[in-house]
Amino acid sequence: MKKNIFNALGPGLLFAGAAIGVSHLVQSTRAGAEYGYGLIWALILVHIFKYPFFKFGPKYASATGESLLDGYHKLGKGYLALYFVVNLATMFTIQAAVTIVTASLATQLFGLTDNLVYWATIILFISFLILSFGKYQLLDKLMKYIILFLTVSTLLAVIIALIKSDTSFSYQQVIPNDAVGISFLIAFLGWMPAPLDISIWHSLWSVEKQKTTVEKVGVKKSIFDFNVGYFGTMFLGLCFILLGATVMFSSQEKFASSGGQFALQLINLYTNNLGDFAKPIIAIAAFTTMFSTTITTLDASPRAMEKTSKLLFSKEKLNYWFWIIFLIFGTLLILFLLLNSMLTLVKIATIFSFLTAPIYAILNYKLITSTYTPKTQHPNTFIKVLSIAGIVFLFCFSLWYLSVL
Repeated sequence: MKKNIFNALGPGLLFAGAAIGVSHLVQSTRAGAEYGYGLIWALILVHIFKYPFFKFGPKYASATGESLLDGYHKLGKGYLALYFVVNLATMFTIQAAVTIVTASLATQLFGLTDNLVYWATIILFISFLILSFGKYQLLDKLMKYIILFLTVSTLLAVIIALIKSDTSFSYQQVIPNDAVGISFLIAFLGWMPAPLDISIWHSLWSVEKQKTTVEKVGVKKSIFDFNVGYFGTMFLGLCFILLGATVMFSSQEKFASSGGQFALQLINLYTNNLGDFAKPIIAIAAFTTMFSTTITTLDASPRAMEKTSKLLFSKEKLNYWFWIIFLIFGTLLILFLLLNSMLTLVKIATIFSFLTAPIYAILNYKLITSTYTPKTQHPNTFIKVLSIAGIVFLFCFSLWYLSVL
């Protein structure tokens, strides 16, 4: 039984690998650095309100054997066309944002060269090779070890920071009321724990998981796998807030906008406060965080675009390999043009993700309560109420942000 449960784990950890990245390493750390423990409320609240919409992805896939994209197509071709346009507009920016942070950390961890475009090219090439030769099976196995290593190294860093810190913190929660603070809060919520379109990726991974296992993964095992990944991301998000608050809150240094300087600042602030012995722990934890995001994002966007293209246009040539090569070249082009604007790139990607979140929330809820989902797998009353509350929450925050622009 235990072995079967372990084998069922996969898509949920891929979700965690995609989610634990910029939202945690950059945004959560900045939240702790600038507000101390004051934004823990936001971390918890956004996980609660986004929970149903992420859960609907693997639940629909395991209940029907098809992805959310198939479901969108059944709801109406226009819904799928909307996803195609939105994803095409954001996939390059998202991939560029996660890759440049990964490349920045690689320069500090491995040296060799400080040219971020070179490092981005190397990282994308290695990711491409892993996906080419190992396909889903290797990604599935690899992510189990990456997430385990990431959790242990991050937890170790937090424990060291808390032991060495002699600063007392207020647990009073704060709500930013200025334009800069609200803008950061929206960006923080936008990718915490991840953009809602990752629910689509999760459903695609769940369908792929069914193809690679002899025993069918039922709805209960699929939801267990999802819960492990989802609440794991929340725990690590809290860890990075604690690290930011404990190590950086009292520092007067501001984050640089360029990737290389940002990575150096991040690692040096930890090292200066914790000691030189902590540098490899922090560097490895940070790099592992971002590499897992880079490779899962590089797999997921092309997988989603391949499925969408087939459903919309019946174009066999627009397959997974076309989209992955297209994404790599588009990402490198963006990095070449916007190399010194990493934080701006991250901010644009995260804010856009939050503003489009209500669309995905409504689509996922509409699909899971439709006749295309078996009646036995429809959400219960509590989840329905939470879903409606989540949609209202996402809409209200989006309107709040737009009102202060």
